[in-house]
Amino acid sequence: MEKRVIGDFHTILNEGEVWKTGGFALPDGSFWAYREPNAVVIVRGGILYVRAPLSRQHHQVQILDNAKHMYYSAEEFDVPEAGEISFELQIRARTSGTAPGDLYDGYVSLNLLDFTTGAALDFFAGNDTYATVYGILPFPGVTVPETDRTKYFCIFREDTDFKPREFNTYKITYHRGKDEAVFFLNGREVRRETGIPVKLNKFTVALGIMTEKDLSPEGSVSVHGQTVIGEWTPVTITTSTITTSEE
Repeated sequence: MEKRVIGDFHTILNEGEVWKTGGFALPDGSFWAYREPNAVVIVRGGILYVRAPLSRQHHQVQILDNAKHMYYSAEEFDVPEAGEISFELQIRARTSGTAPGDLYDGYVSLNLLDFTTGAALDFFAGNDTYATVYGILPFPGVTVPETDRTKYFCIFREDTDFKPREFNTYKITYHRGKDEAVFFLNGREVRRETGIPVKLNKFTVALGIMTEKDLSPEGSVSVHGQTVIGEWTPVTITTSTITTSEE
């Protein structure tokens, strides 16, 4: 078993040292950055704090509209051929001006993104609701493996059984040999996905402030003056290799 911790949030302004601004390169050669221009970023006691009044919108591409302010890990974390990889941290989410009872009007995220397959395993946390997310998505510039099943999908499951507006512990594990992902909240299993249709290869860790509002015929409807505050502890990454006989 190998255990690592990525945090070093005091380097957050050193682009690409430990963390980098999330986003995607576009066909015209530009880069769509997940960075809110008026975000306040504070690192204190080893915790990353971001307060972001939401303003960024993309009127044509849903994935570009969803994330507002996001950091990617500069390093990608390889999935073992046999065994399991897990990611665990604490998150606190608080929002102002979001629609009551609507998680997707503004939330804080942990995203595990595999840019070799388009896979995403996520936790979303809002004022009074959280969600687990499992999907294969059409990320810009990413080639998704062909399959005889549904190629692109995203399955959300919401719940309110957590400590609202306080730190909660979130953990996601993925087992490549079993094609299985398991989500844990405060040490309790809350979701298990089996039969993942593609083999996931490596994860980028993303820490984000997001919305999830479907584009309208007129474009984005995700911004209306709301503010989201996210706090993240360092991420503990545990890799365990298990032989076939042990499985």
